[in-house]
Amino acid sequence: MQVISKRKSVRNPGENRRGAALVEFAIVAPLFLTLILGTVEIGNALEASSQINAALREAGRLAGMDWVDIVADGETPNEKVIRDIRNFLKAGGYPGDDMAITITSAEDNDYGSTFDLADPDNEMRLFQIAATIPFETISAFPHGFMNGHNISGRIVMRAGRISLMD
Repeated sequence: MQVISKRKSVRNPGENRRGAALVEFAIVAPLFLTLILGTVEIGNALEASSQINAALREAGRLAGMDWVDIVADGETPNEKVIRDIRNFLKAGGYPGDDMAITITSAEDNDYGSTFDLADPDNEMRLFQIAATIPFETISAFPHGFMNGHNISGRIVMRAGRISLMD
């Protein structure tokens, strides 16, 4: 008499899931990576916005000071303020030369026109300093998602000269 042995193959229960886990990972990993990279990009944008606003705040303080001894010969107060904003941002690691900076009137009658800080007629009038930098110049990643967008800030101040005490 011949004995035929039927052997059952005992498989590890996790073996059946190995292929499914790989497929799930292939679907979820790009989404997770996109979420992480997007968070990094938003962080870069918020940091740049914070630095721009800090630079504008300092520029507004400078514009309100008695800048007679601060401004170099042959330089206007507007040029000094713009140069200081660029230098402030360069010191923070941002490309200050790529930034568009304007100093304009914030009063109703000539809103948006160029504001001359040196003009005595502008004493006690509102002015606006605005700065804009293209996002692609500060982006950590060379993708096209945020290309064409700008990071900007602005501050409105009153023109006045605070004399420095001797």
